[in-house]
Amino acid sequence: MDGRQQKRPRGGGRVRNAVLWDALRTVLDRIAPEDGPRDVVDVGGGTGGFAVPLAELGHRVTVVDSNPDALAALERRAAESGVRVRSLQGDAIDLPDLLGPDAADLVLCHSVLEYVDDPAAAMTALTGTVRPGGSVSLLTAGQVAAALHRAIAGHFDDARRVLTGTSGRWGEGDRMPRRFTRETLSSLVRGAGLRVAELHGVRIFADLVPSGLADADADSAEALIALESVAAVHPVLRDLATQLHLVADKPVS
Repeated sequence: MDGRQQKRPRGGGRVRNAVLWDALRTVLDRIAPEDGPRDVVDVGGGTGGFAVPLAELGHRVTVVDSNPDALAALERRAAESGVRVRSLQGDAIDLPDLLGPDAADLVLCHSVLEYVDDPAAAMTALTGTVRPGGSVSLLTAGQVAAALHRAIAGHFDDARRVLTGTSGRWGEGDRMPRRFTRETLSSLVRGAGLRVAELHGVRIFADLVPSGLADADADSAEALIALESVAAVHPVLRDLATQLHLVADKPVS
Protein backbone atom coordinates (compact mmCIF):
# COMPACT_ATOMS: atom_id res chain seq x y z
CA MET A 1 0.00 0.00 0.00
CA ASP A 2 1.16 3.59 -0.53
CA GLY A 3 2.15 5.99 2.22
CA ARG A 4 -1.39 7.20 2.79
CA GLN A 5 -2.70 3.67 3.20
CA GLN A 6 -0.07 2.74 5.76
CA LYS A 7 -1.28 5.39 8.18
CA ARG A 8 -3.73 4.35 10.86
CA PRO A 9 -6.71 6.72 10.98
CA ARG A 10 -6.49 8.96 14.01
CA GLY A 11 -9.09 10.34 16.34
CA GLY A 12 -10.54 10.03 19.80
CA GLY A 13 -11.15 6.31 19.49
CA ARG A 14 -7.83 5.39 17.93
CA VAL A 15 -6.75 3.16 20.85
CA ARG A 16 -10.01 1.24 20.85
CA ASN A 17 -10.13 0.95 17.05
CA ALA A 18 -6.45 0.37 16.33
CA VAL A 19 -6.71 -3.43 16.13
CA LEU A 20 -9.73 -3.19 13.86
CA TRP A 21 -8.09 -0.75 11.45
CA ASP A 22 -4.92 -2.83 11.29
CA ALA A 23 -7.02 -5.90 10.47
CA LEU A 24 -8.90 -4.05 7.73
CA ARG A 25 -5.64 -2.85 6.17
CA THR A 26 -4.41 -6.45 6.13
CA VAL A 27 -7.60 -7.60 4.40
CA LEU A 28 -7.32 -4.83 1.79
CA ASP A 29 -3.70 -5.76 1.16
CA ARG A 30 -4.78 -9.34 0.55
CA ILE A 31 -7.72 -8.68 -1.74
CA ALA A 32 -6.05 -5.73 -3.52
CA PRO A 33 -2.47 -6.89 -4.10
CA GLU A 34 -1.92 -4.33 -6.85
CA ASP A 35 -2.90 -1.46 -4.54
CA GLY A 36 -5.81 -0.63 -6.82
CA PRO A 37 -9.12 0.73 -5.56
CA ARG A 38 -11.69 -1.82 -4.44
CA ASP A 39 -15.47 -1.78 -4.06
CA VAL A 40 -16.37 -1.62 -0.37
CA VAL A 41 -19.88 -1.82 1.07
CA ASP A 42 -20.40 -0.70 4.68
CA VAL A 43 -23.68 -2.09 6.02
CA GLY A 44 -24.99 0.00 8.89
CA GLY A 45 -22.12 2.42 8.26
CA GLY A 46 -24.03 5.37 9.68
CA THR A 47 -22.18 8.66 9.57
CA GLY A 48 -19.10 7.22 7.85
CA GLY A 49 -16.62 6.48 10.60
CA PHE A 50 -15.15 3.72 8.46
CA ALA A 51 -16.50 4.68 5.04
CA VAL A 52 -14.92 8.12 4.78
CA PRO A 53 -11.37 7.03 5.77
CA LEU A 54 -11.64 4.12 3.32
CA ALA A 55 -12.74 6.52 0.58
CA GLU A 56 -9.80 8.74 1.48
CA LEU A 57 -7.58 5.72 0.75
CA GLY A 58 -8.99 5.66 -2.78
CA HIS A 59 -11.58 2.89 -2.50
CA ARG A 60 -15.09 3.08 -3.94
CA VAL A 61 -17.35 2.98 -0.89
CA THR A 62 -21.10 2.51 -0.53
CA VAL A 63 -22.87 2.88 2.81
CA VAL A 64 -26.18 1.13 3.37
CA ASP A 65 -28.03 2.34 6.45
CA SER A 66 -31.66 2.53 7.52
CA ASN A 67 -31.31 5.94 9.19
CA PRO A 68 -31.75 8.86 6.75
CA ASP A 69 -30.32 11.35 9.25
CA ALA A 70 -27.15 9.29 9.55
CA LEU A 71 -26.83 9.15 5.78
CA ALA A 72 -27.23 12.93 5.56
CA ALA A 73 -24.45 13.33 8.13
CA LEU A 74 -22.33 10.88 6.11
CA GLU A 75 -22.74 12.96 2.96
CA ARG A 76 -21.70 16.12 4.82
CA ARG A 77 -18.70 14.35 6.33
CA ALA A 78 -17.61 12.99 2.96
CA ALA A 79 -17.97 16.42 1.34
CA GLU A 80 -15.87 18.02 4.09
CA SER A 81 -13.19 15.39 3.48
CA GLY A 82 -13.27 15.91 -0.26
CA VAL A 83 -14.30 12.33 -1.11
CA ARG A 84 -17.34 10.68 -2.62
CA VAL A 85 -19.27 7.99 -0.74
CA ARG A 86 -22.46 6.57 -2.17
CA SER A 87 -25.29 6.31 0.35
CA LEU A 88 -28.31 4.01 0.13
CA GLN A 89 -31.14 3.68 2.62
CA GLY A 90 -31.88 0.11 3.66
CA ASP A 91 -31.02 -2.80 5.94
CA ALA A 92 -28.67 -5.75 5.58
CA ILE A 93 -31.50 -7.93 4.34
CA ASP A 94 -32.11 -5.43 1.50
CA LEU A 95 -28.64 -5.82 -0.03
CA PRO A 96 -29.70 -8.16 -2.88
CA ASP A 97 -32.29 -5.64 -4.08
CA LEU A 98 -30.12 -2.58 -3.53
CA LEU A 99 -26.84 -3.81 -4.98
CA GLY A 100 -27.36 -7.15 -6.70
CA PRO A 101 -24.99 -10.11 -6.48
CA ASP A 102 -21.19 -9.95 -6.31
CA ALA A 103 -21.18 -6.18 -5.85
CA ALA A 104 -18.22 -5.74 -3.51
CA ASP A 105 -14.70 -6.94 -2.78
CA LEU A 106 -15.11 -6.16 0.91
CA VAL A 107 -18.32 -5.91 2.94
CA LEU A 108 -18.25 -4.36 6.41
CA CYS A 109 -20.99 -5.33 8.84
CA HIS A 110 -20.02 -3.76 12.15
CA SER A 111 -22.33 -3.68 15.17
CA VAL A 112 -25.30 -4.80 13.09
CA LEU A 113 -25.83 -8.53 13.65
CA GLU A 114 -26.68 -7.87 17.30
CA TYR A 115 -29.81 -5.99 16.23
CA VAL A 116 -31.20 -7.72 13.14
CA ASP A 117 -34.27 -9.93 13.41
CA ASP A 118 -32.61 -12.87 11.67
CA PRO A 119 -28.79 -12.99 11.74
CA ALA A 120 -28.69 -16.02 9.44
CA ALA A 121 -30.74 -14.22 6.79
CA ALA A 122 -28.52 -11.16 7.12
CA MET A 123 -25.43 -13.33 6.65
CA THR A 124 -26.95 -14.83 3.51
CA ALA A 125 -27.44 -11.32 2.14
CA LEU A 126 -23.86 -10.37 2.99
CA THR A 127 -22.55 -13.52 1.32
CA GLY A 128 -24.46 -12.76 -1.85
CA THR A 129 -23.09 -9.23 -1.97
CA VAL A 130 -19.39 -10.08 -1.71
CA ARG A 131 -17.57 -11.37 -4.78
CA PRO A 132 -15.81 -14.74 -4.85
CA GLY A 133 -12.34 -14.17 -3.43
CA GLY A 134 -13.58 -11.20 -1.40
CA SER A 135 -14.10 -10.84 2.33
CA VAL A 136 -16.70 -9.89 4.90
CA SER A 137 -15.66 -8.01 8.05
CA LEU A 138 -17.95 -8.68 11.01
CA LEU A 139 -17.80 -6.83 14.32
CA THR A 140 -20.10 -7.98 17.11
CA ALA A 141 -20.56 -7.56 20.83
CA GLY A 142 -18.78 -10.24 22.86
CA GLN A 143 -20.80 -12.34 25.28
CA VAL A 144 -17.93 -13.30 27.60
CA ALA A 145 -16.79 -9.71 27.97
CA ALA A 146 -20.29 -8.60 28.96
CA ALA A 147 -20.29 -11.13 31.80
CA LEU A 148 -16.85 -9.97 32.91
CA HIS A 149 -17.85 -6.32 32.93
CA ARG A 150 -21.09 -6.98 34.84
CA ALA A 151 -19.18 -9.00 37.43
CA ILE A 152 -16.54 -6.30 37.87
CA ALA A 153 -19.38 -3.83 38.49
CA GLY A 154 -20.73 -6.13 41.21
CA HIS A 155 -23.73 -7.44 39.26
CA PHE A 156 -23.01 -11.13 39.73
CA ASP A 157 -26.48 -12.43 38.87
CA ASP A 158 -26.39 -10.42 35.65
CA ALA A 159 -23.01 -11.92 34.78
CA ARG A 160 -24.38 -15.42 35.30
CA ARG A 161 -27.38 -14.70 33.09
CA VAL A 162 -25.13 -13.40 30.33
CA LEU A 163 -23.13 -16.62 30.35
CA THR A 164 -26.07 -19.02 30.59
CA GLY A 165 -28.54 -17.33 28.24
CA THR A 166 -28.44 -18.13 24.55
CA SER A 167 -28.75 -14.43 23.61
CA GLY A 168 -26.03 -13.26 26.00
CA ARG A 169 -28.31 -10.69 27.64
CA TRP A 170 -28.27 -9.92 31.37
CA GLY A 171 -31.92 -8.91 31.80
CA GLU A 172 -34.82 -6.76 30.67
CA GLY A 173 -32.80 -3.59 31.14
CA ASP A 174 -30.09 -4.79 28.77
CA ARG A 175 -30.23 -2.68 25.62
CA MET A 176 -28.23 -5.20 23.60
CA PRO A 177 -30.59 -7.68 21.92
CA ARG A 178 -27.91 -10.28 21.22
CA ARG A 179 -24.24 -11.03 21.86
CA PHE A 180 -21.89 -13.55 20.30
CA THR A 181 -19.12 -15.90 21.29
CA ARG A 182 -16.32 -17.03 19.01
CA GLU A 183 -18.20 -20.29 18.45
CA THR A 184 -21.62 -18.81 17.66
CA LEU A 185 -20.20 -16.18 15.32
CA SER A 186 -18.02 -18.70 13.48
CA SER A 187 -20.97 -21.06 13.12
CA LEU A 188 -23.09 -18.28 11.64
CA VAL A 189 -20.39 -17.53 9.09
CA ARG A 190 -19.89 -21.14 8.07
CA GLY A 191 -23.62 -21.63 7.76
CA ALA A 192 -23.67 -18.88 5.12
CA GLY A 193 -20.98 -20.64 3.07
CA LEU A 194 -18.06 -18.43 4.07
CA ARG A 195 -14.68 -19.48 5.46
CA VAL A 196 -13.38 -18.09 8.73
CA ALA A 197 -10.06 -16.42 7.88
CA GLU A 198 -9.19 -14.36 10.96
CA LEU A 199 -10.63 -13.72 14.40
CA HIS A 200 -9.54 -10.80 16.57
CA GLY A 201 -10.51 -9.50 19.96
CA VAL A 202 -11.16 -5.75 19.94
CA ARG A 203 -10.99 -3.70 23.14
CA ILE A 204 -9.68 -6.32 25.55
CA PHE A 205 -7.78 -4.07 27.94
CA ALA A 206 -8.88 -0.69 26.57
CA ASP A 207 -12.29 -0.97 28.22
CA LEU A 208 -10.84 -2.12 31.54
CA VAL A 209 -8.16 0.50 32.22
CA PRO A 210 -9.19 4.05 33.26
CA SER A 211 -9.59 6.22 30.16
CA GLY A 212 -7.33 8.89 31.60
CA LEU A 213 -4.49 6.40 31.80
CA ALA A 214 -4.56 5.72 28.06
CA ASP A 215 -5.08 9.36 27.15
CA ALA A 216 -2.43 10.72 29.51
CA ASP A 217 0.34 10.78 26.92
CA ALA A 218 1.25 9.42 23.52
CA ASP A 219 3.61 6.80 24.93
CA SER A 220 0.87 5.29 27.10
CA ALA A 221 -1.53 5.19 24.17
CA GLU A 222 1.01 3.51 21.91
CA ALA A 223 1.90 0.99 24.65
CA LEU A 224 -1.78 0.11 25.06
CA ILE A 225 -2.20 -0.25 21.30
CA ALA A 226 0.79 -2.61 21.22
CA LEU A 227 -0.71 -4.65 24.07
CA GLU A 228 -4.12 -4.79 22.35
CA SER A 229 -2.49 -5.94 19.11
CA VAL A 230 -0.82 -8.89 20.83
CA ALA A 231 -3.87 -9.79 22.90
CA ALA A 232 -6.18 -9.55 19.87
CA VAL A 233 -4.96 -12.88 18.51
CA HIS A 234 -4.20 -14.59 21.81
CA PRO A 235 -6.25 -17.82 21.88
CA VAL A 236 -7.57 -17.09 25.38
CA LEU A 237 -7.59 -13.32 25.72
CA ARG A 238 -9.40 -12.60 22.46
CA ASP A 239 -12.55 -14.25 23.83
CA LEU A 240 -12.58 -11.62 26.61
CA ALA A 241 -12.83 -8.72 24.16
CA THR A 242 -15.72 -6.28 24.27
CA GLN A 243 -16.08 -6.86 20.53
CA LEU A 244 -15.23 -9.83 18.34
CA HIS A 245 -13.92 -9.11 14.86
CA LEU A 246 -14.18 -11.93 12.35
CA VAL A 247 -12.95 -11.80 8.77
CA ALA A 248 -14.71 -14.29 6.52
CA ASP A 249 -13.66 -15.13 2.97
CA LYS A 250 -15.91 -16.15 0.11
CA PRO A 251 -14.39 -19.11 -1.72
CA VAL A 252 -13.67 -18.85 -5.42
CA SER A 253 -15.81 -21.43 -7.21
